[in-house]
Amino acid sequence: MNIADFRRIALSLKGVQEASHMGNPDFRVGNRIFATLAAAKQGYGNLMLDAEQQAAFVEELPEVFIPVKGGWGAGGATHVVLAFANEDLLRGALQAAWKLRLEKNGQSNKKLANKKSPPRPKPLGTKSPPRKKR
Repeated sequence: MNIADFRRIALSLKGVQEASHMGNPDFRVGNRIFATLAAAKQGYGNLMLDAEQQAAFVEELPEVFIPVKGGWGAGGATHVVLAFANEDLLRGALQAAWKLRLEKNGQSNKKLANKKSPPRPKPLGTKSPPRKKR
């Protein structure tokens, strides 16, 4: 697989849009990133998985899936060595990251829906009633 394959497969998933974060291509669903090409120069695609998913991918195919170094990797960000991946493997990995992002988006939307709205600001030009003196 290569960068063009990563992009093609990512964009084939429902609701996905390509954008850019810090000058690197990323792939979003619900305006939230689930995959990037931030390490494309090193031959990697990146997936935003959770820690359990990452551990499973790395355990099964350590030559293909590598945790990103540092805090991002500890949180589930995972490199995919594109040269060692095939179409089915890459599609399955991208779908896992996409599905996780959809699930997280749903939780975020539910949290927002349950939050109380802040008080509405008064339109410009309206005066508040005078304060009573004590």
